[in-house]
This record gives sequence, C-alpha cells and structure tokens, in this order.
Amino acid sequence: MRKNSRKWLSMLLAASLAIAFTACGQSGAPAAEKTETEAVESTETGMSTETPEANEIVEDASAAATEGAAAAEASTAGEISAAAEASTAADDASAFATEAAEQAVESIDYMVLVNKNNALPVGWEDVLETVHMTNSVGDDVEVEKKAYDAYLRLKEDLEKEGIYVDLDSARRSVAEQERIMREFTEKYGENYAFKTVARPGYSEHHTGLALDLYLIIDGVDVVLNEDMVQYPEIWEKIHQKLPEYGFILRYLQGKEHITGYGYEPWHIRYLDNVDIAKEITESGVALETYLGAAADPYVEIDYGTSQIYTQEELEEAVIRIKCEFASWEGCELHKLSYAGDEANNAENLEWLNDHEGGGSYTRAAEFLSDFHSPVQAAGAWEPDEEYKDYQWWLARTDGGDWEIVDYGY
Repeated sequence: MRKNSRKWLSMLLAASLAIAFTACGQSGAPAAEKTETEAVESTETGMSTETPEANEIVEDASAAATEGAAAAEASTAGEISAAAEASTAADDASAFATEAAEQAVESIDYMVLVNKNNALPVGWEDVLETVHMTNSVGDDVEVEKKAYDAYLRLKEDLEKEGIYVDLDSARRSVAEQERIMREFTEKYGENYAFKTVARPGYSEHHTGLALDLYLIIDGVDVVLNEDMVQYPEIWEKIHQKLPEYGFILRYLQGKEHITGYGYEPWHIRYLDNVDIAKEITESGVALETYLGAAADPYVEIDYGTSQIYTQEELEEAVIRIKCEFASWEGCELHKLSYAGDEANNAENLEWLNDHEGGGSYTRAAEFLSDFHSPVQAAGAWEPDEEYKDYQWWLARTDGGDWEIVDYGY
C-alpha cells in the first residue's frame, strides 16, 4: 500500500522548497528530438551571444509566479508538483535578473561551478572569449579560446595512438537555452519541458568550458550516445589523457546524486590547471566535491529481488532518483532500496496515472531512501536530521524510460 505524500507536498509548497525535474542521461524524449544530453546539451548552430534583458526576465518571472500561485490551490499531489515546478522556474529567473543588476564578473574563473544548483555568473557571456570551428559533420561549434587550444593538443596526442575524436558541442548561450525551453514547452507542455531541458542559466555548456566529444571509427562519425557507449575501451584511453591537458571527466559513473547527470564518457570539462585536473582525476571525486560544494558519502544501494524487473531496469531507476536528488542542495544521500514487486499493482498504477492530468503508465516501482538534511536547513527540511524510508514512486510505459511521478512520506 502506498503512503499518503500529500501532506509532505503541501509542506513543500508552503515552505517554497520546490524542486524542478531535470534530465539525467537518457530521459525518454520523443524519437524526433534528442535528450537534454544530446540536442539540448549539444547542437550549437545560430546561437545568440546576448543574455535577455533583466526586465524581460522579471516580467516572465512575475507571470510564472502568478500562474504558480493559482496552481497552488490544486487539490491533487500532481497538480501541486506542477505548481511547485512553475514557481521554481519563476524564482530562478527573478534571482538571475536581480543578481545581474547588482554585479558582473570581470573575467572568467576556470574553476567555476555551474550545475543544477549554481547559475552561470552574471556577466560571464560579456567577458568570455570564444572561437568557432566546423566539425566533421558540418556543424558550427563555439568554444572558449584556451579550452579549444588545449583540446587541439589533446586531439593531436590521441591521433598518435589511432584514436580520432571531434567536437559535437561546447558553448551554448543562455538565450539559446531559453529558446530551447520555450520550444519544448510549446511542443510538449510545461511539465515535459521542465523534466527534459536544463534550466536556462544552469547548464555547464553556458561556460564554453564544457566540451562534448564524439568518436570517428574507421572514418565513420559515431555521434549518437547509444552508439558511443559501445566503445568503453576507447573512452578509457581518452580519459587517461584528459588531465595532461587540463581536462577532467565531468559526469562520473556512480556520482549522479552529486552531479545531477548520468555517466557521460564524452562530456569533458576544461580547468586550465593540469595539477588540479590530475588531483581530481586521481581522487575520483566530482568537481562539486573537490570545490567543497557537496559531500561524497558512501551510498548503499539495495536492489533486493524482483521477478518483474531486470537488474538493468532497477539500475536505471536508481540513476533517475540520484539525478533528481542532486537538486536537493546540502542533502546527503545514504541509502536507496527497492521496496519490492508488490508496489506494481492496479491501485498504485491508477493513482500514478492520475498525476499531472493523466498518464498511460503500465509499470510502477517504489524505492525507499535514507538521507541527511543540511545542518542549516530551511523550508520543509528539519535541520541536521536523518530521514528514513523516504518514498520515491516511479512509473514507465512498456518500453519507455522511468519517470519520477511522486515522492515523500
């Protein structure tokens, strides 16, 4: 039997601690569109280099906040969740505009942290120096100047060993990210857009320091994620050389609850410091942990036993949860456990399909988590407390990817 999470969600909304769903790895976008880690985090043609005016952002934020307040009166947990997501987007836009009016960076910081909780520093795009290149498939790619120089040296070194790569994407402006968000919202709806597209201002690709590679195997461009992962031995050789040129592998396997993204062997990050790059690589920590922005506790994963789901399916569900958890700034994940096959029943499927205006899920899964709240907590979290058996409800269609539909007590 499922527990009632509406009380929790009401507390969440009342405390204004809303967490927007964002993509992690393969997010189940329609076949015609790439996922956040591909098209939304990759293709860079015709981009603008200007950030929208602050007053326009504030106006958008005001409209979104009004809509979020109206939706807050919704009676179902799904509607409350949607309202919380809209409110979060409004808060982000408003905060970004306010900060823009107060300060701006004078030069870029190669150790900057941009992720789901940390926005691109204001004024970054004004001082960023970039170059453009055309890759082997004819796409224009924009890269921060020093990062591109280092990439060329890395590329030359790899070619000596018979490994050939090219740049799939690098810099994408905040304005371009906003355009993608609007496009997905108009095409698929607000909820889907929030789950699939990185929030404008919070994508590492804004920095120009994040580079997505693709492989060239026997003269053939291998650009699709599902194809590139078929060459782990090549990626291992590439990763070994990254620190020598000031790069790190950004999204590590097993660190999804810290970085917010699934393992991406092609996504590298330039730090402009060989010693630091080597230190981070040798320690095996994520950039967040090295910079002191997130702890890296051991996470116990208990997949239990299942007669209906494969180990791979359960692992995909765990990664989905961990990616979402990364948005919970200051929280430390300690354990995730599969609750058992009994959660996949008609009653729970009916309940999950009633969320967010109705769904067509055919499978359900419940996971339980233990995590610690920040010492200086706010909103719905009790400070410095270990939360036990906190529920996560996921659902999927036949052949589809897992979606987090509900969470709470």
